[in-house]
Amino acid sequence: MRPNIDVSHTLNGRVKDYAEQQDMGLTEAYEEIIEAGLEAVENLDET
Repeated sequence: MRPNIDVSHTLNGRVKDYAEQQDMGLTEAYEEIIEAGLEAVENLDET
């Protein structure tokens, strides 16, 4: 089940800017950012 979360206009704008810079869709950008964030958090547990 996917969480229903509120994303601020500022944060959404940053993701949109990232998507444009990387020439990808908004959904793809969100997926990439979430995956990168999860990897970063998981790696913090290893230190």
